[in-house]
Amino acid sequence: MIEIKGITKTYHTGGESLTALNNITLTIKDGEFTSIMGPSGSGKSTMMNILGLLDRFDGGTYFLNGQDVSNLSDNESAHVRNKEIGFVFQSFNLMPRMTILENVELPMVYANVPKKERRERAMKALERVGLGNRVKHRPNEISGGQKQRVAIARAIVNEPSVLMADEPTGNLDSKTTLEIMRIFQEINNEGTTVVMVTHEPEVAEYTKRIVLFKDGEIQNDHLQEQKLV
Repeated sequence: MIEIKGITKTYHTGGESLTALNNITLTIKDGEFTSIMGPSGSGKSTMMNILGLLDRFDGGTYFLNGQDVSNLSDNESAHVRNKEIGFVFQSFNLMPRMTILENVELPMVYANVPKKERRERAMKALERVGLGNRVKHRPNEISGGQKQRVAIARAIVNEPSVLMADEPTGNLDSKTTLEIMRIFQEINNEGTTVVMVTHEPEVAEYTKRIVLFKDGEIQNDHLQEQKLV
């Protein structure tokens, strides 16, 4: 599903150079549920941005679902993102003036999906995360956990190959965190590859693999017995 070889990334600011990623090689197989962990400045967020085609890298190669995405144009990257990748962020990134249903429809608007089909697929995705009765609400009318469930519905509505989550439980209490991790596990069990950045070891326990970054390099990479919600 994901295969990167020799990935490097250096940021240049104020006359100084900071190596964010140093010769990273990593393979994530189809159907895995992987946590990317590490302290602040370890390179984990840069890694997520590169995997999500949100940032470019300086050297190396990246194959996503069999396609070489190393040197795509901005438009080509946007097309692949919309087709292959679903994103879930810590801050939800919902459009406040849109209803929940309209928020979930948004990726399909960019994909030129007909309106009737958009509505049907958005409803199905919201029902999938337990929010089929809240479709007319706006983001300011629901809880943080419900907002994250909307974000997950939006992320899966185009049936992506990979679901990428960046600190998806960072703004949630422990009970709601379990609800979100249960949904991720269900999505993964249905065949979707899930890659999640988290700084919380107790959240990473609910994944099948942990890749630990430190100083721009992979310090540890191991499979584990997944804790089920």
